[in-house]
Amino acid sequence: MVWGFVTCGPNEALVVSGCCHRRPLLVPGGRAFVWPSVQQVQRISLNTMTLKVESPGVYTSQGVPISVTGIAQVKVQGQNEEMLLAACEQFLGKAEQEIRRVALETLEGHQRAIMGSMTVEEIYKDRKKFSRQVFEVASSDLVNMGITVVSYTLKDVRDDMGYLKALGMARTAEVKRDARIGEAEARADSQIKEAIAEEERLAARLVNDIEIAKAQRDFELKKAAYDQEVQAKKAEAELAYELQAAKTKQRLREEEMQIQVVERTQQILVQEQEILRKEKELDAKVRRPAEAEKFKLEKLADAHRQRVVLEAEAEAEAIRLNGEAQAFAIEAKAKAEAEQMSKKAAAFKEYREAAMVDMLLNTLPKMAAEVAAPIAQARKITMISSGDGEIGAAKLTGEILDIMGKVPNLVKSLTGIDMAQVCASIRIH
Repeated sequence: MVWGFVTCGPNEALVVSGCCHRRPLLVPGGRAFVWPSVQQVQRISLNTMTLKVESPGVYTSQGVPISVTGIAQVKVQGQNEEMLLAACEQFLGKAEQEIRRVALETLEGHQRAIMGSMTVEEIYKDRKKFSRQVFEVASSDLVNMGITVVSYTLKDVRDDMGYLKALGMARTAEVKRDARIGEAEARADSQIKEAIAEEERLAARLVNDIEIAKAQRDFELKKAAYDQEVQAKKAEAELAYELQAAKTKQRLREEEMQIQVVERTQQILVQEQEILRKEKELDAKVRRPAEAEKFKLEKLADAHRQRVVLEAEAEAEAIRLNGEAQAFAIEAKAKAEAEQMSKKAAAFKEYREAAMVDMLLNTLPKMAAEVAAPIAQARKITMISSGDGEIGAAKLTGEILDIMGKVPNLVKSLTGIDMAQVCASIRIH
């Protein structure tokens, strides 16, 4: 062995003995300097060992045999030098199994001794007390060997004679009896409390119903008063609305009537201006005094009739508000038309030929329109020409003009008036 430092882990301890040491040097989980040949190094395990302590068929203080299994955790104490030295004296050089055997036998002996001093009920019911007693008694012996009991727990209690079962049945019956009694008492208390609660609930409900009825009554009274006030205000508002609507309609009707009167007045003025314009145009184009006088009388009669009619209509519109306008308008219109017809008849009587010529001249455009109407409504016209003369639209226009050229001869044959001679005499004058 070469001299030098020797180390060990935290789960073991070095024991150095020999030269320079009156007592062995104990080094738990560390290192030590060792001289070879003159010093010896040994190791002792500090691991925790789990022991299953079984004690089958042990008689208790009542003479009842039971079996108990406990679990203990033990280890060699490495922090206390005295205990570590005692452990070295007892177990140094021995295997860990030897240490486990010694500790197990010690624990089992103390476990059996404690079982013999207690009853089955005490062991079964107060397991903590049993474990504490075994732990204390076993620790006092094992500490002298340098072994520490880390923990002890009672794992199982068995009874091959049926004592525990019988004890459990009696306790079960007692518990069931107490449970039934308690349940009956609880049910009775519950029914009593339910009855009291129901009585209180009914009383509270009656009081609440009375308060609700009072509140409902007050609400209905106030609502009726409010509804009456609202209906009155609503009726007043509706009457005011209808009155205002009637006033508005009346005002609109009056304004419409005024507008109609203004429109009729404007129409009369426009018609009068149009009559004056036409009269001036007639005066400028017709030089013959007789014809001019005839046109003047006729237009004046028309204007007078229109004026009378419009005035009658305006007056009738105003009188209609009082219920008498329609009859007056009809009478005035009839008078105007009668007066116009009378004047027109007198004019025709005085200017017979000129009047007839005027009527024919006014009718010529209408006759031309009637002649051209069938052609205008035709969708398709097919024309065949030899190439001599006009073709196309010019041909159609020529045909219409030819027809219109034959009108004077037709007039002469019907009325005896020669339109060409009359027009020539007008140009001479």
